[in-house]
Amino acid sequence: MGILYIVPTPVGNMEDMTLRAMRILKEADLVLAEDTRTSGLLLKHFEIKNHLMSHHKFNEHGTASGIVERLKAGQIIALVSDAGTPGISDPGFYLAREAANAGITVQTLPGATACIPAIVSSGLPCDRFCFEGFLPQKKGRQTHLLSLQTESRTMIFYESPYRLVKTLTQFAEVFGEDRQVSVAREISKLHEEHVRGTLKEVIEHFTETEPRGEIVIVLAGLNEKKDKKLKREIKS
Repeated sequence: MGILYIVPTPVGNMEDMTLRAMRILKEADLVLAEDTRTSGLLLKHFEIKNHLMSHHKFNEHGTASGIVERLKAGQIIALVSDAGTPGISDPGFYLAREAANAGITVQTLPGATACIPAIVSSGLPCDRFCFEGFLPQKKGRQTHLLSLQTESRTMIFYESPYRLVKTLTQFAEVFGEDRQVSVAREISKLHEEHVRGTLKEVIEHFTETEPRGEIVIVLAGLNEKKDKKLKREIKS
């Protein structure tokens, strides 16, 4: 049996690439990439020469069985996404599950991801949190948000800069405009920024200042003492 390695790649700063990740990408028989062009540039940056094969959300169900057969034959295969850890709002879960079900060793390397730096830097409680990733764009969006009204843990969302103000406005309607929030932008990059405050304050900021880059929203959970009005509205 071979080994499937899940390999995180930098979300911005190339210095966040680990020595182990570089070694695995060099030694693997095959590197699976969400976008071979993006991963090709990454490998070129670190002077790694290896064969890349496309593996993304549009083809993973069709390619997974063939990859599992390669692993059964003893190949060492590495999976990378465009940035961060595969499987976290990126392709990876399906292949990891199929490989594990086939008795193949699946090893995930520790490494870059956007959600952890965002919550730790937010100033909001991070001893308990829930990761929500990208919200549904249309169908089920409002229902999903309403289901989170009673969530007491800090919540983490990913969002496009083009939809940020709209999403924060929806949050204000569902959770109340006084709810604390932190918006992390361009994590680990040159223009990294964390905008903290109430939803009302942060909406005003990004209404005046156009948001750019990769966005992580960290939203405070329901506070039993501070959110008494919201609790009454939920019960009614």
